[in-house]
Amino acid sequence: MPKRMRQQRRGKGTAVFRAPSFKFKYQARYKMFDDAERNNVIEGVVENIVNDTARSAPIMLIRYKTGDYATLPAAYGIKVGDAVAAGVKAIPKLGNVLPLKSIPTGTNIYNLEIAPGDGGKIVKAAGTFAKIVSNERGSVVVRLPSKEFKTFNPDCRATIGTTAGFGRTEKPIVKAGKHWHMMRARGRYWPMTACVVMNRVTHPFGGKRRSTQKKLKTISRRMPRGARYGSIAARRTGRGGKR
Repeated sequence: MPKRMRQQRRGKGTAVFRAPSFKFKYQARYKMFDDAERNNVIEGVVENIVNDTARSAPIMLIRYKTGDYATLPAAYGIKVGDAVAAGVKAIPKLGNVLPLKSIPTGTNIYNLEIAPGDGGKIVKAAGTFAKIVSNERGSVVVRLPSKEFKTFNPDCRATIGTTAGFGRTEKPIVKAGKHWHMMRARGRYWPMTACVVMNRVTHPFGGKRRSTQKKLKTISRRMPRGARYGSIAARRTGRGGKR
């Protein structure tokens, strides 16, 4: 009887794959996208910059004069006590939150919204930034950290600057134990073993399988989600290519 594959065990939701959410201190959130921010500017101050286990970048705690607060990824170079602002009429300076239509071309941004008011979904990892390429009526083109060009709604908000945490990946890990604890802190399964080096009982690709051995890996589309691996419902395989 074969064992369950890794993706099947992950779907069961055991403690090995469960993220330790009780260690996550702060819920990253924007200030509510209200009429005051759509039509004017709201000023605030950076009260604190803290570390969060769930994220690679530090978090800055912002208190606005209206009584609202926000916990956002910190901008590179910002300090406690710095004044920040949010709104369509805010100045595009470090740490300010503006809609894309109010940001000049060539500005570095991060914590970018995909839909207006969603609170920022992309470009949030440490040391990353996107750049405004063109700002035309009805659409704004942004170059993402992956060098991909993507069009956004002009009302989507973003934070000016670069995400703090530059050089995080330059420090060597040195020990495998440290790497394990780094992954464990976020609930990530590590180490990830390749399927072809597993035993045959652990994965269908295991058992010293090599590309020279003619073993079919086509699987039916009607199999359960965790058992769908390899070429799913392939019409044909081999050197003939696809029809």
